[in-house]
Amino acid sequence: MTNAVDGDVDVDVRVDAHSDVDVDVLIVGSGPTGLTLACDLARRGIAVRIVEGRPAPHRESRGKGLQPESLALFEELGVAGSVRSKGQEGVVLRKYFDGEPVRDTAVGTGLLIGQWQVEESLRDRLAGLGVRVEYGSRLAGITQDADGVRALLEDGTVIRAGYLAGCDGGRSTTRKLLSIPFEGSGEEEPAMVIGDVGAPGLSREFWHQWFSSDGGGIMLCPMPGTDAFQLQAAPETDERGEMLPPSLESFQRLFDRHARMPGIRLTEPTWLSSWRVNVRMATRIREGRAFLAGDAAHVHPIAGGLGMNTGIQDAAALGRTLAAVLTGSAGEDALDAYQAERLPVAAEVLADTARRYERVVAAVREPGRGTEAGLE
Repeated sequence: MTNAVDGDVDVDVRVDAHSDVDVDVLIVGSGPTGLTLACDLARRGIAVRIVEGRPAPHRESRGKGLQPESLALFEELGVAGSVRSKGQEGVVLRKYFDGEPVRDTAVGTGLLIGQWQVEESLRDRLAGLGVRVEYGSRLAGITQDADGVRALLEDGTVIRAGYLAGCDGGRSTTRKLLSIPFEGSGEEEPAMVIGDVGAPGLSREFWHQWFSSDGGGIMLCPMPGTDAFQLQAAPETDERGEMLPPSLESFQRLFDRHARMPGIRLTEPTWLSSWRVNVRMATRIREGRAFLAGDAAHVHPIAGGLGMNTGIQDAAALGRTLAAVLTGSAGEDALDAYQAERLPVAAEVLADTARRYERVVAAVREPGRGTEAGLE
């Protein structure tokens, strides 16, 4: 059948003869990866549904940068203008050592923007294509045969689809239901606490990076379009040397210790979390008619800001592959192309980010050095 959506080019979408398929592609997870895939398929006239276990959108900064490759893809999807209006090109890193400013370094090859804002722009674009995220919809089971996939939700709903894409993060339910191993290594203890906070009186012209001769540190990055800073810090420990959970009180003690700016009080924590070093990759990212993309397929150190961007590129590759098959321009043997293309990329990203992370850990021990070491 022919389907034209929102001014995009008409395409002939092949519909299988069997009658028990409700949608061409079911996407599980509404982060940047899932939303990018949904937008890419919907603009081609392919019928998609996207389900999300969360009850509503989040407003957490999380991954906070779009690289040029992602922005180029967003141009094709029609969301580049929206994200650029919310983000900031370039940022100045102000490095401190033992409380004293040492060096300013300008960096900027992409766009500084909160992950929630990226998702907001993609959701708006997707809504314009006639598709909305189905919140509060948790995946509970997957069965498939030669004709399609049946996804069982926790509320008993069954969605029948031609194909399924698991874009549901590092703890992916999709990956677990497909029994795909997630191999690699990880640390039990958090390497960092992280969150979004206010810091009235602190200059928003800089990404502040305070490091101390004792090896600790804290960073506050102003998030464009908000009054918030993303905070990252080495975890606080108690008198027994055990890690304390992230909290505003702990953030303030860490700030006082490393920044030594008694006039600044942190406020309004809207996100509190911790981050552990994990370097893991799925052994395969296709299981019949089901696929994995983004963090569901691979997780790695945050150095270099490659996480969200790698997921977006996964989505672009999977979108091209599924569209080729669904429009009839390629046979189902083309489905193997996605795994062949993206698994080697994931393996290289894991190795690359591990090297970048090691460079950052070493660099911050030197006065005047900071996270730019991860971009080198």
